Amino acid sequence: MIRQMLLGLGLMMTGSGAVAACGGGDDVCEIESGSYHIEVPDAEHPPLVVFLHGYGGNGAATMRNRSLVDGLLARGYAVMAPNGSQRIGSNRGLSWNFYPGWEGRDETEFLQNVVADAADRFGLDEDRVLLGGFSAGGFMVNYLACAAPETFSAYVPVSGGFWRPHPTECNGPIRMLHTHGWTDNVVPLEGRVLGGGRFVQGDIFAGLEIWRLANGCSDHKPSGFSREGEFMHRRWTCGKDSALEFVLFPGGHQVPKGWADLVVNWYEGLPGS
Repeated sequence: MIRQMLLGLGLMMTGSGAVAACGGGDDVCEIESGSYHIEVPDAEHPPLVVFLHGYGGNGAATMRNRSLVDGLLARGYAVMAPNGSQRIGSNRGLSWNFYPGWEGRDETEFLQNVVADAADRFGLDEDRVLLGGFSAGGFMVNYLACAAPETFSAYVPVSGGFWRPHPTECNGPIRMLHTHGWTDNVVPLEGRVLGGGRFVQGDIFAGLEIWRLANGCSDHKPSGFSREGEFMHRRWTCGKDSALEFVLFPGGHQVPKGWADLVVNWYEGLPGS
């Protein structure tokens, strides 16, 4: 009881868009299997965007992307940045255990646990949780959505899809907004070879075909196209409880400015959101 009162006091003292009780700056919220950073808006039961860092990054660095964090807070969304894990046999920084056959932390279980912990601490809406991520974090988003699509309300990867060999199929349906830079040379749209041929990044468009199949689309052709500033959209509307949208922007390997509003506008336009 005392712990909950202190957490509540910390939350009230933060004000709109500030750090709540733990998780801000270099401080973290800890659970048995890892840790996370979080900031919450001044709102009752806000939705949550969980954003996974890229290879070699960490949650604290994600929270320093103030365009992303402040943009989501301003729209009434809490922002969580979990910390990845050290992959077995590697000492090259934190990443995510997404590739089939790799040993290490069960990331689906870990992410479910950090969301449950944050919901308990800060009164978040567990029914409205979006999982996003950049680069390696974006790959993690795709693999988790493929295996366990019901885990989160929607998926919003940036610059990350699948590796070869592509999955033969994914469970579905899913609701996904994939954002990618036209000139991305780290995760090119066509994929690339890594580690002397040991690993090969997949083709983003091949991944979109996998998602169309998971969503039960009867045609490859997009249902619609649009453009907002530098964002070029193509979308597939294929059935109940599914949504698939692909957005290109002219930059490279980065989270583009305006991504927060892009995601919120898309998500809040979905039925039931």
